[in-house]
Amino acid sequence: MTFHMPEPNLPFLANKVGLVVGIANEQSIAYGCARAARDAGANLALTYLNDKAKPYVEPIARSLSAELFLPLDVRDQSQMAATFEAVRERWGRLDFLVHSIAFAPKADLQGRLIDSSVAGFLNAMDISCHSFVRMAKLAEPLMVDGGVMATMSYYGAEKVIPNYNLMGPVKAALECAVRYLAYELGPKGIRVHAVSPGPLKTRAASGLAEFDELLAEAELRAPEHEVVDVLDVGTATAFLCSPFAKLITGGTIYIDGGYNIRG
Repeated sequence: MTFHMPEPNLPFLANKVGLVVGIANEQSIAYGCARAARDAGANLALTYLNDKAKPYVEPIARSLSAELFLPLDVRDQSQMAATFEAVRERWGRLDFLVHSIAFAPKADLQGRLIDSSVAGFLNAMDISCHSFVRMAKLAEPLMVDGGVMATMSYYGAEKVIPNYNLMGPVKAALECAVRYLAYELGPKGIRVHAVSPGPLKTRAASGLAEFDELLAEAELRAPEHEVVDVLDVGTATAFLCSPFAKLITGGTIYIDGGYNIRG
């Protein structure tokens, strides 16, 4: 029997302000997060990577009634600062931030970790991990009444997943950063989460070698025998951004049908 998550029917994020970073298309995890947050009543600011990406993301922003739609390449600190300044000018605060960005050069991603280049490793670490730390620094003063920061990880941060390669250590660093940020920001009422979905079909995942085999194995091994989709991840993330999760912070939350318990 397949259980289907109902659409949220309570506006548990009503009047909350959220910034969601990382939408590329409707298969993006970030889209699932934005959609679930909007369905729960949140006001949204969304970003797009560059002019090439804009035509694909702009219709999504319109469909979600995003009040801000801004360019953001996380390598550009001036764009990063401008994004958070726009949020400040529009609302004067930020209630939640969703960071759903990961990148590694293809040659480094598809090769062995031991063969990875210094430049490729540092690039992956900067975009996939440290950009979240930089966003947290800019978001902190906007979370005047507390808030939530969430980023996306994967089980390869904890266990060796064949072909995940370079991204394993990078995501492990990201999960560790979540713990330290939760410790540092907790006194201000700011909660920080790493959300760890099971494998799902996104554009980013297509860069992994033998991804279809990974997906099939996850469906076979997960107790639920079902792979997640972006709305499963989005609904769970929206919950973490809500008052219902007010004492959850600093951990890695698995949305994977139980795959992670199999070892």
